[in-house]
Amino acid sequence: MAAVPEELKITAEEYRELARKEKPPPPLLFNALTAFFSGGAVCLLGQVIQNGYIAFGFSPEEAANPTVVTVIFIASLLTGLGLFDHLANLTGAGTAVPVTGFANSLTAAALEFKKEGLVLGIGSKMFSQAGSVILFGVVTAFVVGLISALF
Repeated sequence: MAAVPEELKITAEEYRELARKEKPPPPLLFNALTAFFSGGAVCLLGQVIQNGYIAFGFSPEEAANPTVVTVIFIASLLTGLGLFDHLANLTGAGTAVPVTGFANSLTAAALEFKKEGLVLGIGSKMFSQAGSVILFGVVTAFVVGLISALF
């Protein structure tokens, strides 16, 4: 292997600085607009689904839970079919609307570890992803409930 001339040797810090200077800036406006409209489209889909449940005789309050379950099912189905990632690449952060993003992360973890079995694969890996969300959701609900009860 040929020796590198002394003038071409740079430190890791110098390389990082050169790479930072050469990296093109992200298209922030395009990314923000894409996320805004795709997130709005996900929410619009949820509203259409809720209106469908209302048309079947549910009250708006009663239609909320089946709407969330349906959106979770759609996101999980798209993940299982391998379409969610393609959609997320096109739409950016818009698909990270909490319900669809959470469903995608759980389903992807379950699919990734399904060969390890139902309990040690799907169950443990899927809920290792969900554990922190469930924990902080429960703690936050408790704190908000406590504040509501006191005031």
